[in-house]
Amino acid sequence: MPLQKGSSQAVVSSNIKTLVHEWEKDGSIGSSHPATKQKAVNQAVAISLKKAGKNRNTQPRKREK
Repeated sequence: MPLQKGSSQAVVSSNIKTLVHEWEKDGSIGSSHPATKQKAVNQAVAISLKKAGKNRNTQPRKREK
């Protein structure tokens, strides 16, 4: 199933859910074969955020004085 386009939180979480379901069914996400569910979830998060044009580090950096 193709991933949805967009960068909203709802689209990203929907894509993560789709990818994890694909892993549970086939044992693979794209061309990778994560061994555990936690690794599959991490891979799904990375793929979904990449598709949305975002990254995991969304908190602004603190300036040192």
